Amino acid sequence: MIAVVLAVLAAAANAVASVLQRRAARGAPADEAFRPGLFWDLVRQPAWLGGIAALIAGFLLQAAALTTGGLALVQPLLVAELPFTMLVAGWIFRMRVPPRTWLAVGALTAGLAGFLVAASPTPGTRLPGLMSWVVSAGVTAGLLVGCVAAAVAVGGPARAVLLGVAAGLGFAYTAVLMKRTVEELPEGARTLAGTWSLWAMVAVGLCSLFLLQNALHSGPLVAVQPALTVTDPVASTAYGVAMFGEDIRVGPWMLPELAGLGLILYGSVLLSRHAPLREQARLLEARRDPGGPGEEGTQPAPW
Repeated sequence: MIAVVLAVLAAAANAVASVLQRRAARGAPADEAFRPGLFWDLVRQPAWLGGIAALIAGFLLQAAALTTGGLALVQPLLVAELPFTMLVAGWIFRMRVPPRTWLAVGALTAGLAGFLVAASPTPGTRLPGLMSWVVSAGVTAGLLVGCVAAAVAVGGPARAVLLGVAAGLGFAYTAVLMKRTVEELPEGARTLAGTWSLWAMVAVGLCSLFLLQNALHSGPLVAVQPALTVTDPVASTAYGVAMFGEDIRVGPWMLPELAGLGLILYGSVLLSRHAPLREQARLLEARRDPGGPGEEGTQPAPW
């Protein structure tokens, strides 16, 4: 129960982080994509710094959840980040969240609940060996390179979605390394500081953060957030089962599990394709800054 509460709080903190980072990233020059200068531009904005503070809080809450729960339990609960994001974004950008969006959020929530009840995940009892780390790192790196290469080749919302998927994979593997790292907590701070997984977690986390900033810079939040929110828990659950020996129910239970994942996917697609939200955001920006940069004299949409 403690792991569930901590995971939901982590999802809320991540939602605040996403909205604040999107608010900052939408004003960055387009030519800063995939360049270190993007970070230099963002770090001077209070909204981005607030987003990073919320992201760190979410990171710590997630780590605390993983000390008592497995990846297959904690990570799917992070899907709750999406409805939290809609609430926070609607408040910060002062936009009404229409009924169709709540339908998408309801589908996501029902899918998550159905998946967790059907899967009934239990923590694993083993630590991954060297071969598991080599294979998982190679597969993850290959998927990340493929997503980024495809994102560079395309433009528009598709780029934002692909980079959102890449960031989700990166954060999923960060959670895997986090799970390995928290196993060393009982040994004390000195032992923890010398653990290879701690520094690997920091490196992968920073790379994932860089991918997320580029995703938020490339397209609206309604394109990035579903890709990020769904990819992270799905990949993390697979890592937990394959690497840590976590258990989820199979056999007949796979039908409701797949139905739950289907509802999550349906809600994500419905949300990302909801044009009225993007149009409402565009019109809002046009009223605030009719002469600013962007398509037809508007700023990029905040969502």
